[in-house]
Amino acid sequence: MLTRRVLALALLAALWLGPLPVLATGSMVLHMVLHLGVTLAVPLLWGPRIALPAGAMALTLGAVAEMVVVWGWHLPGPHLWARFTTMGFALEQLSFLGAGMALWATVRGAGGFGGGIVLLATTMHMTLLGALIGLSPRDLYGGICAGHLGLTALQEQQVAGALMAGGGGAIYLVAALSRLGSALKLEETRA
Repeated sequence: MLTRRVLALALLAALWLGPLPVLATGSMVLHMVLHLGVTLAVPLLWGPRIALPAGAMALTLGAVAEMVVVWGWHLPGPHLWARFTTMGFALEQLSFLGAGMALWATVRGAGGFGGGIVLLATTMHMTLLGALIGLSPRDLYGGICAGHLGLTALQEQQVAGALMAGGGGAIYLVAALSRLGSALKLEETRA
């Protein structure tokens, strides 16, 4: 566990202290790499655990809180504020990290079935948002998120949407299926 947490801290330091934050200012693709790293990879490696109240409400709150944060920062206004201001960027990144930690803590505290359901819901909203961003017929962010990779703003947006839907959605789906599979094996063993 300690090795995973050290790796999570090293990844977070690389994401936040390396060149990626500056490059992500002008690239939707690099922004998405940063987003998935902070929201998904670091919390998954860290493995947060918190005591949760039992029941569907706790599961719903964990999943919905993460969704609200992710969708909220991908609305054009907040997204552009985070790209152009230090305060916006800091709040975006801290809320991404907090939402990711809360989501994975909810998943770990919810057992196999409950955690699997939370991850399936996250898969669905992450895939939907990625598809909406990637399949939009127009640039949603005013052309500011292009340039570092030699793509137009719309092309960057399409690739970023594919990363979110395909990459992020796939990781959440694999984690959900793994949890559900383990829970089914446990139930089968008990029977």
